Amino acid sequence: MGQDLRNYTPDDEAFWASTGKGIANRNLWISIPSLLCGFAVWLYWGIITVQMINLGFAFENSQLFTLAAIAGLTGATLRIPSTFFIRIAGGRNTIFFTTALLMIPAVLTGIALQNPDTPLWWFQVLAFLSGIGGGNFSSSMSNISFFFPKKIQGYALGMNAGLGNFGVTTMQIVIPLVMTFGLFGGEPMILENTSGTFFARIPAGSETYIHNAGYVWLILLIPLAFAGWFGMNNIRDEHVSPDIPSPIGAFSIITFMLLIGLVTSAFGIWLMLPGVEGGLPSSGINLSKWIVLPIVIALTVFGLKMIPGAVGQNLTRQYKIFGNKHTWAMTVIYTMTFGSFIGYSAALALTIKVVFGFQHLMIDGVMTHDTANPDGPSALMFAWMGPFIGALIRPIGGMMADKLGGARVTQWISIVMVGSALGVAYFIQQAYASATPQDFFLPFLVLFLILFAATGIGNGSTFRTIAVAFNKEQAGPVLGWTAAVAAYGAFIIPKVFGEQMSAGTPEYALYGFAVFYAVCIAINWWFYLRPGAYIKNP
Repeated sequence: MGQDLRNYTPDDEAFWASTGKGIANRNLWISIPSLLCGFAVWLYWGIITVQMINLGFAFENSQLFTLAAIAGLTGATLRIPSTFFIRIAGGRNTIFFTTALLMIPAVLTGIALQNPDTPLWWFQVLAFLSGIGGGNFSSSMSNISFFFPKKIQGYALGMNAGLGNFGVTTMQIVIPLVMTFGLFGGEPMILENTSGTFFARIPAGSETYIHNAGYVWLILLIPLAFAGWFGMNNIRDEHVSPDIPSPIGAFSIITFMLLIGLVTSAFGIWLMLPGVEGGLPSSGINLSKWIVLPIVIALTVFGLKMIPGAVGQNLTRQYKIFGNKHTWAMTVIYTMTFGSFIGYSAALALTIKVVFGFQHLMIDGVMTHDTANPDGPSALMFAWMGPFIGALIRPIGGMMADKLGGARVTQWISIVMVGSALGVAYFIQQAYASATPQDFFLPFLVLFLILFAATGIGNGSTFRTIAVAFNKEQAGPVLGWTAAVAAYGAFIIPKVFGEQMSAGTPEYALYGFAVFYAVCIAINWWFYLRPGAYIKNP
């Protein structure tokens, strides 16, 4: 345990049965809860912002949507350097260090939430730092791909990602519960609006300990850091991590590469954020997100490439994935599945609160959206359901793909995603123009749950496609890269929802996503399902 491995050959059946299986499973079962915490810290703004509204924090709804969007942008960008950590720094070193780093935003968030006068810019900075948790996915997936034989890659990666993604559901259940009592002491705040947990409504006037939303993750992060250090392994074989430096050297490299991603993320936020009183500095350009994202991605890739010495040479070798057309096809397809899952997870709670928690009234010829709806559903009671289903079903998607082929399963779920997105668009349009939006909540929720289930199955099936379409050396970096780009869904979807809410046309967001899903159907068919496909149903 904790030692470096050489001559690790999981595709050798005798080695796998005698030695490899036990090592792989131990690393997997430490990786899963570590990744779970990464997702929780990354995406907890979707729940925290709902409670900030309920407590009367002095921020506009559109400003609160930017917190989830900032975390989404940073987390996705940090996945780009994280894609390459395993070969450069080793799996054990990487998972231990990146898990330990999550304690920083968790503690600082708890401190900031104890003061209702904390300025907007400070919450934006904390959302920015919580993106560290989003970056961990790429290194985690790349690492686990090296421990298991190709024949069960769908299962192994589906388990790591699927149960890791339970961090979203775990967070959406745990945070509302721990806010109801003084687990870490401190002064409570008083609810101005009705809140809730996953099983009960909490009336206005009740006490809440919102700062527990940050502190509670230390209960898991501290023991997980020890488990990662003493229980995981670096693989020192040529196709994995042949030249790992000392642990201090590995941590230094990881820190430097993360800083490159943080700097480019900060530059993108500066270009894009509108200037608001009390917020972070803005360029005043308000550049379109569709321009900012390619700039941030390109600057990050270029900045990493400029690292001198052995690290830069190592990255040059791994950058060969960009010359493979399947890298780009799978990037688009995986964005459809995981990008949708993570983006909807980040935006669903606040969307429920804004659409169904207020009455939408025509006053003096103007549609208003700021009258509290006493009959509205509690966002904290229902928001966990979608991520729960999407994460739970992901390993099943991987196993289905192992038997039926990844591309075939992806095609089926893509069609379901188009239909359910259009259905959600219809009911959200009806609700956002109604004085009784709760009348449309049930069909909205059911269709959203179907959409989440489809994204979960598709996540598993795309892992299978990547594992088969790429050789062992490229599969890990490709998994990390596609996950990095797809993670921008955690930025795009809350940003688009916030913009369309402000414009009074939230249904347009879903229409746009449905069009994108249709494009992915065509790409998947062309590359992997048509007669004469490049690789037939991998």
